[in-house]
Amino acid sequence: MNARTRIRPMPRRQRGAVLYVALIMLILLALIGIAGMQVAGMQEKMASNYFATNVAFQNAEGVTRRSERAVEAVANRTTLASDAPLVGTDIQDNCDIAFDPVAWTRARPLTTREAVNVRRIDTCVIGGGSLSMGKPLDPVTPIYQITTFATDTPTDSSSTASVDSIFKL
Repeated sequence: MNARTRIRPMPRRQRGAVLYVALIMLILLALIGIAGMQVAGMQEKMASNYFATNVAFQNAEGVTRRSERAVEAVANRTTLASDAPLVGTDIQDNCDIAFDPVAWTRARPLTTREAVNVRRIDTCVIGGGSLSMGKPLDPVTPIYQITTFATDTPTDSSSTASVDSIFKL
């Protein structure tokens, strides 16, 4: 027989194994895609929560800085800025009242945009030696405890933050 007239053998009966393998691979790829979408959605929610928390903290920090300027204006008897979050009567001078910043913060509802609590604590700080017990360390420069609270947005807030600081003139 000549090479040109070679007889081709009859094809074997196909069983379709490639089709099954391809379908299984498609199902696996679809499952990987669905899992990837869920992970991306979760990361977006986490980033959104982080952003809201960061905005609330920045708002609380801003209220703290404005409160420090207002306390300084009250102590120096100058005019308060128009955005001052407090007036002179808001400053507490009594050391006998126990104040817990954490409990004060937790008592604020989410509908509160911002809140400030200022205490003058220089008379509460006890001197270093036994002869100066109960006397302020430096009566000329008062010390204030400023606790502020703020939310991330004016309406429908989802995050809150509080800053507790010590401010000395």
